[in-house]
Amino acid sequence: MKLFFNFLTLLGGLAMFLYGMRMMGDGLKESSSGTLKRALEKLTNHPVKAFLLGVVSTAVIQSSTATIVITSGLVGAGIITLRQSLGIIIGANVGTTVTGQIIRLLDLNTSGASILEIFKPSSLAPIALIFGIVLIMFVKSKSSDKIGRISIGFGILFMGLLTMTDAVSILTKTGLIDSLFSRLGETPVLGYLIGVAVSFMLQSSSATIGILQAFSTSGLLHFNEIYAVLVGIYLGDCVTTAIVCNIGAKPEAKRVGIVNILFNLSETAVILLGVIVIHKTGLLDSIWDQPIFSGGIANTNTVFNLSCAVLLFPLLPVYEKLSRRIIKDIPQQSNVQGRDELLSTLTPVFFSTPALAFGRSYEVLTEMLRLAKLNINRAFDVVAKYDAKTVRLIEETEDDIDIMEDRVSNYLVQLSAHISDPLHIEIMNHYCSVVTEFERLGDHAMNIAEVGTALHERNTAFSAEALEELKVVRELINRILDYGDQAFRKRDEAAARHIEPLEEVVDDMVNALKDNHLDRLREGTCSIFTGTEFLNMLSDVERISDICSNIGVATVARTQPELKHQVHDYVSTLHAGHNEDFNREYQQAHDRYFKLLADAEEKVK
Repeated sequence: MKLFFNFLTLLGGLAMFLYGMRMMGDGLKESSSGTLKRALEKLTNHPVKAFLLGVVSTAVIQSSTATIVITSGLVGAGIITLRQSLGIIIGANVGTTVTGQIIRLLDLNTSGASILEIFKPSSLAPIALIFGIVLIMFVKSKSSDKIGRISIGFGILFMGLLTMTDAVSILTKTGLIDSLFSRLGETPVLGYLIGVAVSFMLQSSSATIGILQAFSTSGLLHFNEIYAVLVGIYLGDCVTTAIVCNIGAKPEAKRVGIVNILFNLSETAVILLGVIVIHKTGLLDSIWDQPIFSGGIANTNTVFNLSCAVLLFPLLPVYEKLSRRIIKDIPQQSNVQGRDELLSTLTPVFFSTPALAFGRSYEVLTEMLRLAKLNINRAFDVVAKYDAKTVRLIEETEDDIDIMEDRVSNYLVQLSAHISDPLHIEIMNHYCSVVTEFERLGDHAMNIAEVGTALHERNTAFSAEALEELKVVRELINRILDYGDQAFRKRDEAAARHIEPLEEVVDDMVNALKDNHLDRLREGTCSIFTGTEFLNMLSDVERISDICSNIGVATVARTQPELKHQVHDYVSTLHAGHNEDFNREYQQAHDRYFKLLADAEEKVK
């Protein structure tokens, strides 16, 4: 029974260790995701620089899997090429050894030096936990929560390690650990398979090696018993990475995972063969049967990875060619290739790094807005002069907008489960709001195009005066659309504030054109049918203006969070004439466009 509770303590320590590592890693990824994204996007074609970037990135976010998965997503998005990613992959495998070097603090011998006592895990754990909870509870800033979670994760990690090592020291007395690891020394293949299995289940080579370091405190582990386990850990971790890279990915992105497996298989062969050969020469006799502790495991792990990176670096072109043979390209239909290429960047591999996921969503949203603006102008063309080809093009583009809206909306819903940072939640709310607005712009373009089609089918047209009026309306709507585009693309508050005065002018102009339309009906220069279609078109124009107003207000609210819950009051205040800048800009725009309208009417006369 006592043995059972010792095992229970060991598993509890393991749970704390794994949770602490996950918490610390998530915090590091969240706080550095934007910087990591920019660094990877600016990657040069030099493989050595790519290698160093892979090392640093993985050391920072404490996860080779995260680095390689992010790289896979960037390759799939076309931001970097497969060739550029190769150095990052190898660098990530080296960077993951940093975690083991941190955990080696278990071996720290203070020898009475009080200053060194701070760096012992038994001191670091409570210090990190206290520091973290103070930041979260008492410091109110954008970064305090992130740093606090990282610190608490670090503290929990070391508390888990200490709990594991205490449990191991008790289990050592039973002889169980000695008999378990002595068998691994006799059968390296078994050790290799155990390393693969445990690493695959935990989905982290760093965590698996950390567990091995905790067991090493018993003094019963030897080099000949653990070297094969280490090699197995490399392969188990890269299989997990390859599986994640394959989820919903394009062939080029899948090849990143394959290259990682090929590299780790090569690393396995080089290390196992190298250890056997070097041992035969007697160079390893001094450490072969000697106890190995946490620092020795960390150093062995670093030497294995670093030496293999140097030896196998020249084989990068070979890995690239093999990955292309294993993963074949999939032919795509040319008419939807651009759209599908863009939508393929909405991959789940970016969920662990929200900044990248939002970046890909932003690209789809800006394309939706561009296509909607394009369709609105095509629709105005169709009303002025019907063209069947243009109508078909509008319909095809509207289908693309609808598909993009569906895909990016679903992607944002899935992403929402992976974010907690207030800034990310703010971006999420903004994107979820505008994606619907962009889709509605496309709908109104279709409605205007249908007006042109209806006129063509009845073999009629708007009066010359109505067409001239619509030219003025089109110019005004395009100006509002341009401000809306600038406001969203650049999060430009100044551009967003220009929209509301122009939206008020649109309302005034629509009312004026309705009055003009009634005059034409009374004079008999406009038929009932064309008059109805004209009113339908004015209604869509007004809705387009309202949508741009919503886009502008959303941008202002995002740049000024205090307006988030006062949007209605903000807009009402503007329209009530209580803002001098709004009043001035409204009057200037009103004078300009109604002057153009008067000129248009004079031109027809």
